[in-house]
Amino acid sequence: MSKALLNATIIKGVGGLYTVLADDGSTLECKARGIFRKDNIVPLVGDKVLVSLKDGSNVIEEILERRNFLLRPALSNIDRLVIVSSVIEPRPNLLLIDRLACLAIYNNIEPVIVFTKTDLADACNLKRIYTSAGFKVFTIGFGKEEEVGELIETLSSGISAFAGNTGVGKSTLINLIEPSLNLSTGEISKKLGRGRHTTRSVELFRFKDGFLADTPGFSSLDFKGNVSIPKDELQHCFPEFKPYLQDCRFSGCAHLKDKDCKVREAAENGEIPMERYRSYQELYLEAKEKEDEMYR
Repeated sequence: MSKALLNATIIKGVGGLYTVLADDGSTLECKARGIFRKDNIVPLVGDKVLVSLKDGSNVIEEILERRNFLLRPALSNIDRLVIVSSVIEPRPNLLLIDRLACLAIYNNIEPVIVFTKTDLADACNLKRIYTSAGFKVFTIGFGKEEEVGELIETLSSGISAFAGNTGVGKSTLINLIEPSLNLSTGEISKKLGRGRHTTRSVELFRFKDGFLADTPGFSSLDFKGNVSIPKDELQHCFPEFKPYLQDCRFSGCAHLKDKDCKVREAAENGEIPMERYRSYQELYLEAKEKEDEMYR
């Protein structure tokens, strides 16, 4: 009997069993070919795959080329990373926002920044910092959700992953974006793989013409983890640096204390937000320290 192959997307994976959404709209439970384990290849949520249907069993036969992927959390083919931060309770951690934005850009993922709880405190300065850097920025005050519609339009296609510290309102935001979930915060956490008795895994949920994913563990990622940005590449993860990079006196300028550094001058003159420049300095030194450790 010949095998019929279906194009599909992995939307969940637990214990070697994968749930896939086929392009024809059907949902199937599948196992992966044994050759993947032999070749040390792990199918990831978000993978585009070819599935065979034969003798009552569904098998992932091939994993198509990934545009990007992360191992923690295990997710591939991400189109955008929604970085969620509250403006108060907890206070915004700009270094974390910038770290995640750099990670996204380095992996060809669009960063989208959402500031929540703007009904409790003003977000104008935070919005200025990131819009001036070229990011899409949304401000959401729970009870005053004027920008939710614009955010929904942004997320209406592709795979959108959510990241941010505990307490910033990610689950509440997801509920605003997709009211059909109609779940309390705790129930959302459990459904998205974050409940006390569930594995900390990623799952995709159909939304408009794309998918939403919550990403447990994303906020803990740093350059000392399993995803590293070389220090010399970090400058390209700060979009607002681009107009100044070619004008630095030295081609290998680190944009720290280098003589005639146009990036540093732009920050000192207020053309680049000083908050962003300070994040760059800290992330650069972290990356340098890691690279130095590798060669000791």
